[in-house]
Amino acid sequence: MKKIARYALLLLAGGFSLLLHAQKNDPAELVNPLMGTQSKPSLSNGNTYPAVGVPWGMNLWSAQTGKMGDGWMYTYDADKIRGFKQTHQPSPWMNDYGQISIMPVTGKMAFDQDARASWFSHKAEVSKPYYYSVYLADHDVTTELTPTERAAQFRFTFPKTDSSFVVIDAFDKGSYIKIIPAEKKIIGYSTKHARGPLPDFKNYFVIYFDKPFANMHTWEDNKLNASALEITSDHSGAIVGFKTAKGEKVHMKIGTSFISFEQAELNLKRELAADGFEQTMAKAKKAWNDRLGRVEIEGASIDQQRTFYSAMYRTLFFPQKMYELDAANQVVHYSPHNGKIVSGYRFAGTGFWDTFRALYPFLNFLYPSINKEMQAGLVNDYKEGGWLPEWSSPGYSDVMVGNNSASVVSDAYLKGLRGYDINTLYEALLHGANNEGPRATGRRGVTYYNELGYVPYDVKINENAARTLEYAYDDFTIYQLGKALGRPKAELDLYKKRSQNYKNLFDPEHNLMRGKNKDGKFQSPFNPYKWGDAFTEGNSWHYSWSVFHDIQGLIDLMGGKSNFVKQLDNVFSLPPVFDDSYYGGVIHEIREMQIANMGQYAHGNQPIQHMIYLYNYAGTPWKAQYWVRETMNRMYKPTPDGYCGDEDNGQTSAWYVFSALGFYPVTPGVDQYVVGAPLFKKATVHLENGKKIVINAPANSDKNRYVQSATFNGQAYTKNWLSFSMLQRGAVINFNMGAQPNKARGTADTDVPFSMSRDDK
Repeated sequence: MKKIARYALLLLAGGFSLLLHAQKNDPAELVNPLMGTQSKPSLSNGNTYPAVGVPWGMNLWSAQTGKMGDGWMYTYDADKIRGFKQTHQPSPWMNDYGQISIMPVTGKMAFDQDARASWFSHKAEVSKPYYYSVYLADHDVTTELTPTERAAQFRFTFPKTDSSFVVIDAFDKGSYIKIIPAEKKIIGYSTKHARGPLPDFKNYFVIYFDKPFANMHTWEDNKLNASALEITSDHSGAIVGFKTAKGEKVHMKIGTSFISFEQAELNLKRELAADGFEQTMAKAKKAWNDRLGRVEIEGASIDQQRTFYSAMYRTLFFPQKMYELDAANQVVHYSPHNGKIVSGYRFAGTGFWDTFRALYPFLNFLYPSINKEMQAGLVNDYKEGGWLPEWSSPGYSDVMVGNNSASVVSDAYLKGLRGYDINTLYEALLHGANNEGPRATGRRGVTYYNELGYVPYDVKINENAARTLEYAYDDFTIYQLGKALGRPKAELDLYKKRSQNYKNLFDPEHNLMRGKNKDGKFQSPFNPYKWGDAFTEGNSWHYSWSVFHDIQGLIDLMGGKSNFVKQLDNVFSLPPVFDDSYYGGVIHEIREMQIANMGQYAHGNQPIQHMIYLYNYAGTPWKAQYWVRETMNRMYKPTPDGYCGDEDNGQTSAWYVFSALGFYPVTPGVDQYVVGAPLFKKATVHLENGKKIVINAPANSDKNRYVQSATFNGQAYTKNWLSFSMLQRGAVINFNMGAQPNKARGTADTDVPFSMSRDDK
């Protein structure tokens, strides 16, 4: 018996070793695309959908449980699937553009979205980054799909029937469909978009089946056309039918384009070629493993592995490519600004208010080559539309505040990205910093800001304090980029001075930021728990830390490190009370803070996500280590309710990925990351330049979350920051972890990260 038991243990150990090896080399299998899908407008656990695509691909695909035009296209609690949708949706709040839906049905020619819907179960659903499969119970059909950047393959497994069908829904607001039976082909376009205007916008598609059509119809609205094989209407569609044997697989290939039918055909043939379904799936999976495999983690629980790679997956979608390769392999794109087909790169689907904080710094850290293309795309945005976008979906979208394109542009260049027209981008930054543009571009209230040093509370400009604080940081990034480009001293001095405008809103009575009237008096009465009003999707407790570039200056305003740390502590110790009167009701961001049991800390939204790391500036880095771990443990799970608010185009995920590695970009635009503490016993980062960063913390555990000591390339290291440029040369960082905080480490003035008022002399 002992021999049998020992043999069983050896087998078990060997099996576990094989499992670890498989996970290490196959991180795509650890991703759960359903993480964050158990969401609704009143409470977001991510507001994600199970996106099937390839990194930064032009098209994504998702099962569609919501009705046509519903931003919540897929919700985990839904019972029925209405179709499989090509999507470019960055978030449910922004909704979609360039969308069509595919749905197999049996028995009768049901094409209306409700009539064709089928019950499904998550028990018969497989969701991977590169592959999706589900059993549609009402039709006895299994649908599978796998993607490329601009095309996809479907595989439908039908029952034995003479009434198998596939529905093509080109959506409303203007669409076109044509069936070409001799080629087993369907072409069409959709013009539906949630944000505009988009001149001459069309999402063209070309579809091929591998089985002849036994019958075929177009349809419009709720009416089936008996004979017309071509139709242009408000809401156009097609339905084609087959006689199928039990278990027969019908294959469908689809390519799309924002340019033309010919370009859609070219995209399909170039990306799918003669590949079968399995070959396309293997290529898509390899694309994910290549990108996700840039970080290898060891000593993590299975849930930590799944959470890490699921979060990393979310960082690799937006902004997505909106450019295509023409017949001569030249890069071209449809311009949403002027409706023309223009040469050069273009990306879409991101809001800089969210993503300047960690998503773009993550790209600069690990995937700089794709951000080079993105920066070149921003050049084209400026040339074609006259402004840099602040929310791109796919053109200029009138939502959120700030002028954070300045951070996105500056951080990329200062992190070493080259090969695009930085001088035109700098011109765009100056233009945006001194003018108010259409649909949230430029700076609303810029005249007040430039004259008074703040946007006043009482001049009917909403969220004025938030705008002021973000403009001041944005001015700092313009100053930093201007120095790197050798701009004139008078120009540099101007933006350096403006970067200190945050001081104009500091209220020493409350040690918080507060709206200020045009006459120089603070707005009154002041309620620091009031959401919105002077702030954006938060209150003063959230926004008072938005001095990314000058934390020492903020410490000085608060009366020193002790008072500063006390205010940081208050965020967690205060009750989660709130004033929702500005909104007239509880918005989901408020509810997510209220139920998190972390006081006033609202990790589910972006403004406060960097705040934990600020303990490092005030001589108490162990408090950052504690709260970073608490936030990772409590707020992230690899489950349908696994986020704590809107995931927001990779930003909330990038916070987790950075934090799990042990550092975070508090100040995009400088050469530093602020140290927290690593989550894993070991992480190996494979940089794009071929160098490696190895982060060792062998004693790491949930209990041993505090840094006792550290070495950097073999030398003792006490600083609370890591240099980007040093990391890019390769590094071995060793963390000695323990159960009790080391309150002597990282407390010296020489250990604190960059602050403008101290370090920019």
